[in-house]
Amino acid sequence: MRKRWGRNMIMMMITSSLMLAGCNSGGTNNEASPEVSKNDVHTTGFPIVDEPVNLKMFTRIAPVNGPFKEMPVFQDYEKLSHVKVEFIEAQTDGFQEKKNLLFASNELPDALFRSGISPLEAIRYGSAGQLIPLEGLIDEYAPNLKKLMEQYPEIRSGITTPEGHIYTIPGIVTLSAARTDKKWINQMWLDKLNLKVPETTEELYNVLLAFRDGDPNGNGKQDELPMTARVGLAVVNAMSGSFGLDSQLGYNINIENDKVSIWMGSDQNKEMLMYLNKLYKEKLLDQEIFSHTEAQYLAKQGSGNTGFFFDQTNNNFLSIKDQYTGIAPLEGPQGDRLQSQALPIARDFGAFAITSVNKYPEVTMRWIDYFYSDEGSTLLRFGREGEHYEMKDGIPYYKEDFLKEISNQAKITPYAGGGAPHLISEQVASFINPPQVQEAQQKLDPFMPKVRYAAPMFDEQTAQEVNILRNDIDKYYEEQSTKFIVGAIGFDKWEQFQTTLKKMRVEELEKLYQDAFDKMQK
Repeated sequence: MRKRWGRNMIMMMITSSLMLAGCNSGGTNNEASPEVSKNDVHTTGFPIVDEPVNLKMFTRIAPVNGPFKEMPVFQDYEKLSHVKVEFIEAQTDGFQEKKNLLFASNELPDALFRSGISPLEAIRYGSAGQLIPLEGLIDEYAPNLKKLMEQYPEIRSGITTPEGHIYTIPGIVTLSAARTDKKWINQMWLDKLNLKVPETTEELYNVLLAFRDGDPNGNGKQDELPMTARVGLAVVNAMSGSFGLDSQLGYNINIENDKVSIWMGSDQNKEMLMYLNKLYKEKLLDQEIFSHTEAQYLAKQGSGNTGFFFDQTNNNFLSIKDQYTGIAPLEGPQGDRLQSQALPIARDFGAFAITSVNKYPEVTMRWIDYFYSDEGSTLLRFGREGEHYEMKDGIPYYKEDFLKEISNQAKITPYAGGGAPHLISEQVASFINPPQVQEAQQKLDPFMPKVRYAAPMFDEQTAQEVNILRNDIDKYYEEQSTKFIVGAIGFDKWEQFQTTLKKMRVEELEKLYQDAFDKMQK
């Protein structure tokens, strides 16, 4: 009884805070907005509507960002479109819980921007009527998005349910370098310690030992951080390819000879976790890797006192970028060498969705569609021409004086921090894909998977089954993997771990993914 009471109180507190945030950002939904019919919405050009419309959107705000209302993209786009957006901002840490409570309490905004809705959530909230189908709106009010979906058919197939509905819009990334993390190593430390770039996991281990003990920063203290990664099991994702473990269908899945295999209980995974446990035990792997925040991780990148880490670009360590170089995936003990993190073109699934309380879905679809053009993406990513960026040979570049303070860039754009619904093409990639990042990507290219299968869109009943199975399996896998890595449990418990996964019906989950994959091949 006490546990239930406590849980209810927490839910009430978080829900109340979200409602208060909504009130603080400008009142009730669509306050003072006019009555707008479909005939009032311009299908091309700007403004979108003649009379201004107000919308509320729930969004994730990254640690590096400033308030969305102060970003030039939204200030300038409001004037252009006649659509005023009031953002309900939730920090990256805790965002998922707050998003869950929005739907649980049914206190919905008009739309979710940078929302990270998973395929299972899209099915669940779409079938419940909380998210509306978007396919008709896309056809009529989203010419930019529709064109991209025609150019890359895998986008539509990756976001359409078996019933034919689209409940969320992804971030679309036609630039391959923006679909995978690079592996950054401290070249300055390698040079000082007379070490070569590691090619294997064993060589990496020896390099990390030297980083720990060789005083490469020269301060006479053993305060170097040999290796770090984002919080949780991001390090597993980053290192899995060295142990022959892929990330197909948006899950811990290998596909060989058209056979789907969930590898969580495999000997390969055991070998990887043992390797990470060795690094952690010897303090070669960040001791805060399961507790630090996103902001703390980014600060470690920019400190210059970290030996090896993972990120898509060099934005977070620009002031010391010459200290680092990108390297190829490490060859593992069985000869595996795969860059398993590569994502599909529809990179950020569920980046945007429209809810059932929205009175202006046509306006909202036209509003978001602008960001799937090079012009709209340039505004979103670069701000104002002349003030924040300048054009060189038709490509936008941040002005040098603007970039003197690196935090400036993250304050003006919601793309900093990842997951924003928009187009990332070569046209708008000068900042995230400079020569250093291009070189790092070239090291990965030979080891990228030939085919990257996106997470399947299950039918409603199957999605519920997958959701029930994964809720337990994923939680158990994360908890146990964490314990294996930090040494809280020994590997003499591995068979028990495998047995528990089977009891949780991991083989049944595997079959559901196999069936979905088979349908994709027809």
